[in-house]
Amino acid sequence: MSTWRNKAVVAALVAAAVAGPGVAQAAPAAPAAAQKQVSAATITWTLERASNPTQDQQTAYNLITAAMNAAVARYNNLSDLGKNITVRYDPGVPTADGNINGTIRFGNRAYMTERTALHEIAHTIGVGTSSGWNTLSSGGGWRGAQATALVKQYDGSGATLSTGGGHFWPYGLNYDNEFSNTAADRHVRIVAAMVRDGL
Repeated sequence: MSTWRNKAVVAALVAAAVAGPGVAQAAPAAPAAAQKQVSAATITWTLERASNPTQDQQTAYNLITAAMNAAVARYNNLSDLGKNITVRYDPGVPTADGNINGTIRFGNRAYMTERTALHEIAHTIGVGTSSGWNTLSSGGGWRGAQATALVKQYDGSGATLSTGGGHFWPYGLNYDNEFSNTAADRHVRIVAAMVRDGL
């Protein structure tokens, strides 16, 4: 009986290994429409560092790293957006800024936070920086259907997404007092919806 049990355990382990991720298996062919699958993109980032950082630089690098790791994890968890971002510490920047070319600069320590990182990542994706933004945000309000529907889902049928100065609200995370986990999640989902609208 013991030998039979051992063989059963070995057979079960082999079956589990064969069924595990990364192992190709035969499957019935799916209809053509079902085979079309878009793989999720990923936001990645790198921090430009001095080869021999001063204490000031190292402190900034630590704060920026924590902020960017949290923000990128949130974007990658809640959206399928993709962007390769280069981050710099630039003490001459009064706050922080993000550019559609994929760069973010952090200056002031008070802005080396997840809230700021989320906001600046949105700028690298096109919020306030793309031609789609200019088309869909003219007149002080977002005119894209998907992001508009999402804010109504969050805040009621009368809710709108306001725009101005390259920013949006609610959920634009323009100021520290706007940040909460719920608001941050909604920010990411609205930015992703704006992209689907043509951002």
